[in-house]
Amino acid sequence: MSVKASSIEAAYRAKFGESAQLFERGLSVFPSGVTHDSRYLQPFPVFVKDASGSRKSTVEGHLLIDYWVGHGALILGHGHPDVVAAVQRQMVRGTHFSACHELEIEWGERVQRLVPSAERIRFTSSGTEATLMALRIARLVTGRTKVVKFIGHFHGWHDLLVPAAYAPYTIDDWSMPGVTPGVLSDLIAIPPNDLQAVEQAFQQQQPACCILEPTGGHWGLVPIQGEFLRGLRDLCSQYGVILIFDEVISGFRVAPGGAQAHYGVKPDMTTLAKILAGGLPGGAVCGRADLLDAISFGNRHGKKMKHPGTFNGNPLSAAAGCAALDALADGIAGGRAIEAASQVRGRLNELFARKSVSWIAYGEFSMIHILPRYDGPASVRDDFIPCGGQYEQLDVEQPAELKHAFRTALITNGVDWFGWSGMTSAAHTDNDIDETIDAFGRTIDHLRADGFI
Repeated sequence: MSVKASSIEAAYRAKFGESAQLFERGLSVFPSGVTHDSRYLQPFPVFVKDASGSRKSTVEGHLLIDYWVGHGALILGHGHPDVVAAVQRQMVRGTHFSACHELEIEWGERVQRLVPSAERIRFTSSGTEATLMALRIARLVTGRTKVVKFIGHFHGWHDLLVPAAYAPYTIDDWSMPGVTPGVLSDLIAIPPNDLQAVEQAFQQQQPACCILEPTGGHWGLVPIQGEFLRGLRDLCSQYGVILIFDEVISGFRVAPGGAQAHYGVKPDMTTLAKILAGGLPGGAVCGRADLLDAISFGNRHGKKMKHPGTFNGNPLSAAAGCAALDALADGIAGGRAIEAASQVRGRLNELFARKSVSWIAYGEFSMIHILPRYDGPASVRDDFIPCGGQYEQLDVEQPAELKHAFRTALITNGVDWFGWSGMTSAAHTDNDIDETIDAFGRTIDHLRADGFI
């Protein structure tokens, strides 16, 4: 059945008419009418005018429980008072000095106190910039060119790391148009959770570095466990390969010190963004002092990596970042988000069983994933990983019609879910969770009535 012929779309159009009009305006300004691929939705996306805590309000005035949380940046929720106050104070003092300022040092010192690998830090404007910088540092220091990544892991959209982030995972100019064959030849993509494949790649290719999301590709869609991380750390040390943890999502979310603190595995470099800047633009590379020395003038390597960047460490992001990291340092706020996600996962699985729908909710920490069309055993524990953790079964593209119908139905019922996944914040309440489960129940009924499941 086409989503355009469904009662789901009719209800969605009836509820979000102003969003439809704004989308028509956007089509004359932006490609496909959106400014981020993930915001594309058929027949049109909703437009939001304000947000507070765990909820955001559409231009029509409808409240949505938000499980995007700023693409993962807002673990404290929208408009946390400490962050808002810090940004307001700084706004009147200045947003860009084109000069060093004390607040950037205070921001960096907070990162050093929390993140085990952060001997030195360099701020950037985004996570994509941070991973790009980490690769360049690794190449400069080692004199090698190859990079190892894991299939399904996302590290930003720059040329070398976006290949193999999405199905069909091939590294060629057909699946990743616009990336040159010369760049693609330097990338080695291997299956996740396979230490034998890692060692074979290290032996045969002698890469400069190995980068991964330490909780698993697409923030735990295909989970990675501590045992694998410890084995990877040992192999990187053995073969002289620089280990990079991409903690753009997991940093300060899994624990105040990130996944590396939770698992007790220290990478050589770490990339950060999102929560780092309290919801404002900002990223960073941190790691061993001898590696970050590659950016220093007159460094030990005899050659300097050039790194400009107009908004690096800007005062406004620094103010927001300091306030956010202070609020997260004791682990209480992050713990609330983790507990909320655990409740959502458990109650969704109970709902799926009651509704006799072949879906499963899983995930770790404050991250939730839903796998539709699942035919395996039921989840018996919160740490259950379906399909034996096989990426070919977990990290797959669901039918577009089902995906769009699911999202529009769920939004109509008051919940904004990040595709088939979601993240919680410290602001999500028991009432939010109750309403979320009710919304999922109505959504399943609507999908079933329209023949999507």
